[in-house]
Amino acid sequence: MGAVDVQANNDFSKGKVSGNILRLAMPMVLAQLVNVLYNIVDRMYIGHIPDASVNALTGVGLTFPILLIVTAFANLFGTGGTPLFSMARGAAKNEQGDTQRKRAAAVMNNTFAMLVLTGVVLTVLVLLVKRPVLYLFGASDITYPYADSYISIYMLGSVFVMISLGMNGFINAQGFANKGMLTVLIGAVINIALDPIFIFVLHMGVRGAALATVLSQFVSAMWVIRFLTGRKTLFKLDFKHMRLQFKLIREIVSLGIAGFIMGFTTSAVQIAANAMLSQFGGDLFVGVMTVINSIREITYAPVNGMTSAANPVIGFNYGAGEYRRVRKAIQFISLICVGYMVVIWLLLMLFPRVFISVFNDDPALTDACAGAMFIYFFGCFMMSLQMAGQTVAQSLGRSKQAIFFSLLRKVIIVIPLTLTLPYIPGVGVNGVFLAEAISNFVGGGACYITMLCTVWRELKRKEKESKEKAAQSS
Repeated sequence: MGAVDVQANNDFSKGKVSGNILRLAMPMVLAQLVNVLYNIVDRMYIGHIPDASVNALTGVGLTFPILLIVTAFANLFGTGGTPLFSMARGAAKNEQGDTQRKRAAAVMNNTFAMLVLTGVVLTVLVLLVKRPVLYLFGASDITYPYADSYISIYMLGSVFVMISLGMNGFINAQGFANKGMLTVLIGAVINIALDPIFIFVLHMGVRGAALATVLSQFVSAMWVIRFLTGRKTLFKLDFKHMRLQFKLIREIVSLGIAGFIMGFTTSAVQIAANAMLSQFGGDLFVGVMTVINSIREITYAPVNGMTSAANPVIGFNYGAGEYRRVRKAIQFISLICVGYMVVIWLLLMLFPRVFISVFNDDPALTDACAGAMFIYFFGCFMMSLQMAGQTVAQSLGRSKQAIFFSLLRKVIIVIPLTLTLPYIPGVGVNGVFLAEAISNFVGGGACYITMLCTVWRELKRKEKESKEKAAQSS
């Protein structure tokens, strides 16, 4: 099949909107689930290390804020470059085709260059300041050695993490969702296979888990590079186009800043939560939060996959002037995400211990975690509204709107509540978990309602204008 045929088959302005999203979503949801396994499988094995499971699990949990910062920078360029790339592809259908195709290629190559440069800088900085930072995040003398062992090895592979996370979206945005799925599937299989060997057979413990993750991410990164420099891709990585164009980078950052803020503020939330949990509940409750974060990542992954699949479809159709199709995509993704999260909420409320047992079977941790889960995940289906609303805003280049609601939920709602609710008599450690539930309702509702009042109305207006223009020309 030639490049022209592939381009035609990956034209998201043709066929059913729901079909286009599902065609991308099925492998992308699987990819999200498998991607979660990169770190989740580490916690599964670490949580069952004999005689040290709780402390080891807590120590690894203390590194989450740093891992989230790495992910945030991958999102800054990856989620910023992907919609810009998709809109350029869509615009190439209407006018200035060659110019828009060159723009799309430049976006992808500049994104790659920034991911590599940022990854190197982050590695150096984190390794220099890891000790005071980990203690700031809530480490104790007991848990610090585990946190230090994990993060020291993990950061040596952070460049590979950023390439695989940040560039995989460009494979999906060209319509090669199956190839994008393989990016994470290959790495996850390697990680799952190496973890028990390094942790238990070679007795490397936490270091073994980190090493397995780094090696698997290296393979994933090599897969991405190999595909994006190969014959099948529509747009290739090319050193000639990696010369930094600062105007273009500003555009990428302006779109990706929402994804960056989401990751960075999630890191800030985790820092605040660990600090308060350490103060009011000790190392045990830091371990509880580690388990809850792991469960959240697994259960929220399908929503991330669905919204990621909708992103290029929405961006492409908007760039092509197909505003009715954009509205259909919004309706479809909203219904699917909310429906799924309602089911997940019920399962988490009814069977919390089943989920907990995957990560740890310590009786004290299990009892504490079951009660915390009921509070933390209450009404979590409202979070899907925020994820859908922010995806729409980001797909259409409304970075300020997406940024505002990232800040509203985490910085304005979650962090202040996390730092104040535990001091209320009778609330204590439960205040940390209650802050999340409150933010789901307030932040999710506000984000989605605003999207309906702004983006939805604008799309209807543009659709009407487009019909009138078509009628006049005929």
